[in-house]
Amino acid sequence: MATESDAVTPLALPVLPLDDEVVLPGMVVPLDLSDTDVRAAVEAAQAAAREGGGKPEVLLVPRIDGTYTGTGVIGTVEQVGRLSDGDPGALIRGRGRVRIGAGTSGPGAALWVEGTRVDAVVPDPLPGAAAELVKEYKALATSWLKKRGAWQVVDRVQQIEDISALADNSGYSPFLTTAQKVQLLETVDAVARLKLAIQWLGEHLAEQDVAESIAKDVQEGVDKQQREFLLRRQLEAVRKELSDLNGGPGSGADESDDYRARVEAADLPEHVREAALKEVDKLERSSDQSPEGSWIRTWLDTVLELPWTERTEDAYDIRGAQEILDAEHAGLQDVKERITEYLAVRKRRSERGLGVVGGRRGGAVLALVGPPGVGKTSLGESVAHAMGRKFVRVALGGVRDEAEIRGHRRTYVGALPGRIVRAIKEAGSMNPVVLLDEIDKVGSDFRGDPAAALLEVLDPAQNHTFRDHYLEVELDLSDVVFLATANVLEAIPEALLDRMELVRLDGYTEDEKVVIARDHLLPRQLERAGLQKDEVTLDESALRKLAGEYTREAGVRNLERAVARLLRKVAAQHELGDRELPFTVTEADLRGLIGRPHHVPESAQDPAERRTAVPGVATGLAVTGAGGDVLFVEASLADPETGASGLTLTGQLGDVMKESAQIALSFLRSHGAELELPVADLKDRGVHIHFPAGAVPKDGPSAGITMSTALASLLSGRLVRTDVAMTGEVSLTGRVLPIGGLKQKLLAAHRAGITTVVIPKRNEADLDDVPAEVLDTLEVHPVTDVRQVLEIALAPASAARPEERIPAAA
Repeated sequence: MATESDAVTPLALPVLPLDDEVVLPGMVVPLDLSDTDVRAAVEAAQAAAREGGGKPEVLLVPRIDGTYTGTGVIGTVEQVGRLSDGDPGALIRGRGRVRIGAGTSGPGAALWVEGTRVDAVVPDPLPGAAAELVKEYKALATSWLKKRGAWQVVDRVQQIEDISALADNSGYSPFLTTAQKVQLLETVDAVARLKLAIQWLGEHLAEQDVAESIAKDVQEGVDKQQREFLLRRQLEAVRKELSDLNGGPGSGADESDDYRARVEAADLPEHVREAALKEVDKLERSSDQSPEGSWIRTWLDTVLELPWTERTEDAYDIRGAQEILDAEHAGLQDVKERITEYLAVRKRRSERGLGVVGGRRGGAVLALVGPPGVGKTSLGESVAHAMGRKFVRVALGGVRDEAEIRGHRRTYVGALPGRIVRAIKEAGSMNPVVLLDEIDKVGSDFRGDPAAALLEVLDPAQNHTFRDHYLEVELDLSDVVFLATANVLEAIPEALLDRMELVRLDGYTEDEKVVIARDHLLPRQLERAGLQKDEVTLDESALRKLAGEYTREAGVRNLERAVARLLRKVAAQHELGDRELPFTVTEADLRGLIGRPHHVPESAQDPAERRTAVPGVATGLAVTGAGGDVLFVEASLADPETGASGLTLTGQLGDVMKESAQIALSFLRSHGAELELPVADLKDRGVHIHFPAGAVPKDGPSAGITMSTALASLLSGRLVRTDVAMTGEVSLTGRVLPIGGLKQKLLAAHRAGITTVVIPKRNEADLDDVPAEVLDTLEVHPVTDVRQVLEIALAPASAARPEERIPAAA
């Protein structure tokens, strides 16, 4: 290890300050004598040399921001003359480090100080570690010098053997900062100094390699762009020459790539053409490697594929359209009449030149609401067929992203227009029939509310300027016929429902189901079963029993499945050799082919097995998501010895239905004497009301009179008539208030074999919507008071067994 030499006699030297510069031992530097401090130090050194002999010596001290360092370098003035620019200068060689002491006096105007040499002694030979450092530094210095092209300096560096001189040689490196050079100057240990030089030179070479790599990549990119630009210009020139030879622009295979020619040749509205040409201008300025170019091409392809000016001619044969609807769908008179009205009005407006008013055409927005299986979706195809228009179905079930309706912004990867625009593109015309299927199943989450995006689409006053987020140009939807389907009316947002014309499909009567099965379902299922029309026939009685007892539903989906199962069974028996064809299926054959009936009407059961065979059970009518249904209500009183009291409700009831039960109980308590009911028992005994099918949620006020009747039957011991069903809200005063869904409830009563129905008096006007064949089989009693309900529904007192009657309170 190098050690500091013993202190010698202090030296007295004139100070030559170096502003923000550092000179290390072994360096030879030219200094400008025009600087006052430099000239004073050199002249003082020359004066001292003339007196004492030898070469003039100065102390080179770095002055950083006006502050002198504690270590300097003793330098010999080798030569005084003129520099290359003609100014006076001196050539000074650094010889060794000096630690600066106190000031002293001397000749001349320079500052004189005392100093002590602090050069380290380096052992000879060098230790192994120091020798490795020397070798490493020389390798790095050689690599750096070769990159700079300083070949003449390489040999000089390789010839330096002294470790201290080698470390100080790094002072010539231009990449070192002043602070780093000061650190080298103040580091006396030669090995430590060489380590610093190696570290800084290695870091500089690494940075240089990165910079060279970046510069190389940039240069390659620039060269590639220049080459691509040149080739594109050459390609354009070649295409132009070929186009001139072939008779003009846009000919041959180039036409598909020439977006400008395609836009100018396309039949586009003016505002769309302007937007497309702007995008073409951007495309011509962009590079093939730019992602924006890909977005623009996709957008232009989408715009050019849309049928901006294509429209199908409406079939104005009103009678023919009506015949098509009747042939393809049985029943559904409301929808058929609405479509016929729409076509008639369109025809008259067309004949009188009123096709477009205020930029809007005569589109329609209908909401088809009804239980599953009544033909809402297939009705859309029939409407399009009757009108002579294209048909597109858009499934909205489970859609939760607003962008599915209005499209994505073009900046997103994989952006697409919304489903409405894609439906127009798929239809190939601007006036198709678009079926928005299951609009009540649309949800909302953090991606937005699709139902809110549909507000503009389904508003005839706004949709002539519909703007998709992807297209960003106005699209006229005012001539589109929108048909929206839903199972539950309450699930459609009120603002959206307000923009649509509501058409209810409440289900089919048994006669309509027989007609649908005979004319539509049976032919379709015969074909699917591989049977000829004359090989298997179904008797009307068999179809009626299938509809009434095997499938009890508002629609016909399960009926079609039953017919399909029946035909498969016959086909399988024929293949096994157990059945000869042709074969006519009668009512008696059904049980042997597809098993027993699943929905036997209460009226067809044994009187002792009916639910209403005991007091406290009444039959109500309800509306579910699957249409109308029969709902039973059971009531019981707790034994006085149990100590139970109050009202218990079971059957997964909603708040409204629970309140209806409280109201029914309160009415009977307050009017029990008037109704000749032993209501005294209600004070000490708990009342339990249960709605069977406990796994099905139930809510609504329309079971009020049913619960009142069940409780009255329980208290009086009188049975509720088996053939009677009822619906209506009850008030605390016993008034029967109107309810909704009357048509669906009467259809359910008809399917269940009910013959007498009690309804609110204020719902009497709704009977006009009920098919005549259903009303002919029902005895409908409009009532205004619960007393009337009890008179109709409760059997005479003699009809109940004595042991089942509730004894009057003592």
